[in-house]
Amino acid sequence: MRYFMVDEISFLEKDNLDSYLKRTLKPGSLEGVFFLELPQDLYGEAQLGHDDCAPFYFSVILEERSIKFELLVRSAANMHCSCIAQATPAQRQFILDFADKMLKEEMITA
Repeated sequence: MRYFMVDEISFLEKDNLDSYLKRTLKPGSLEGVFFLELPQDLYGEAQLGHDDCAPFYFSVILEERSIKFELLVRSAANMHCSCIAQATPAQRQFILDFADKMLKEEMITA
């Protein structure tokens, strides 16, 4: 799995990130898992024409000492389809921009 990870976060930083993620993203069914929806204008070739599989999203996983931003575009409706693919350069920039904004707003120094 390809992902961008920030590690060595403190207990207080984890609480700040948890609060931010709960306010801004859709929570997953597992604790610490959140979904960042991919805007339609960033759909790649793999997602185009797969309206039944939409919406598409990235997983963000908050753990005890780290936060991971997966670089895999997932489908909310289908787990086994060709529309599930590694992020394109534009999609990757979207998730990295989200991570940068969140870390700056929450003053994360890890």
